Amino acid sequence: MIVSSGNDYIGALKGNQSGLLADVEANFSPESTYEQINKGHGRIEKRRVSICQNIDSIRSWPGLTTLIRVESERQLLKHQFIEVSTEIRYYVSSISATAQEFSERIRGYWGVENKVRYVRDMTQGEDASRIRTTPLPQFFALARNFALNLYRSNMFENMAQAQRLCSFGLDTLKQLFRMK
Repeated sequence: MIVSSGNDYIGALKGNQSGLLADVEANFSPESTYEQINKGHGRIEKRRVSICQNIDSIRSWPGLTTLIRVESERQLLKHQFIEVSTEIRYYVSSISATAQEFSERIRGYWGVENKVRYVRDMTQGEDASRIRTTPLPQFFALARNFALNLYRSNMFENMAQAQRLCSFGLDTLKQLFRMK
């Protein structure tokens, strides 16, 4: 449906596509690789993005042109010890691009994930919400997004701090809404 509408995709392979994931893991042969090292937030993260466009041994998947493997290694300093964690993730895509371009696209997605979804869950407790009756979950998601956008438009960088400040009283809210 995505490809037939003229669009492209990059999709993470997880256990729910176990046959395709097994094919990719068994037949992935890197043709091009891009490495990146990031330091910040008390950790060092090394990412290696490899691509493979030989899909002869992969089961049929609509529009599939590229297989992507992302290998991540994180080193985190905890209590005078360095904790090392590694992870390998696989993606499929209908796009033909370089390993660096795929790296940037995948990192861009996680930027959105961290900026919006993570904040909505950690700051606003979205995942713990017991609201289930339609259409209330959509209304509350809209209200949460509105609040985050309002905080950002008022130059808050820390959403938890903004939410605490706004819970102090109506005067703060009036200032945010530019009301008298």
